[in-house]
Amino acid sequence: MSRNGFVKRPLIGCTTFRQTLERPDYTISMVGLTPTYVRAIEKAGGIPILIPCGLPQDDIVQIFDLLDGVLLPGGGDIDPVIYGGQMHETVYGISPERDETELFLARHAVAEEKPLFAICRGVQVLNVALGGTLWEDVKLLMPNGTRHAYHGEFPRNHLAHTVDVDPNSQLSHFLGTGSVGINSLHHQGIKKLAPALVGTAVSPDGLIEAVEAPAHPFALGVQWHPENLVDDSPAMLALFEGLVEAAAVASQLQPV
Repeated sequence: MSRNGFVKRPLIGCTTFRQTLERPDYTISMVGLTPTYVRAIEKAGGIPILIPCGLPQDDIVQIFDLLDGVLLPGGGDIDPVIYGGQMHETVYGISPERDETELFLARHAVAEEKPLFAICRGVQVLNVALGGTLWEDVKLLMPNGTRHAYHGEFPRNHLAHTVDVDPNSQLSHFLGTGSVGINSLHHQGIKKLAPALVGTAVSPDGLIEAVEAPAHPFALGVQWHPENLVDDSPAMLALFEGLVEAAAVASQLQPV
């Protein structure tokens, strides 16, 4: 018996980043993913599959067809040119190959109704992929925007502020309603919401912190990092379990 009650555990594709390390005598380039995403998917009962960035589109489609669900993780900033924004001094970590890979996967998952969970950068990718825009820096550019980047001096499971969850949303099925404490590790955020999405959680300064696609069986995005909270909060783990369950249903995997 598999740990999630299905004969086959759902395959969850996770996009990756490319990092270059400079050494005194050589340079090495690596493709990877923070292990907390891998662990959260495993804990929820899925099998994580890493998708290298920069593959030809035909290869991405072939991988996509093998997957039961998709996860878009956090990371650096999307190139502002893509959503008609402006370059800002705080923008960092732009990766054209990652932008191309993730925007394609986001659109493809929505079009094919494949279960999709988007986290931090991922929710921004989803919004931009469907026609939305971003604040290049929430604190500096959004009216009444406050600090959202709690890096370095705080652990990654530090609950920096709360969000109010829409009681009529799919998100509320996992987190409940009312005010929920979250961690916050980003400096950008949703400016114009994509037409196909609805906002399902909002921070005290008015920033949209979660979205979903009502016409899709399971397409959720959150601006915080639930993968760092799964050991502290059953509700945050439930988000990953929801992805895995939706992936199993969509792929018609048979229960034991």
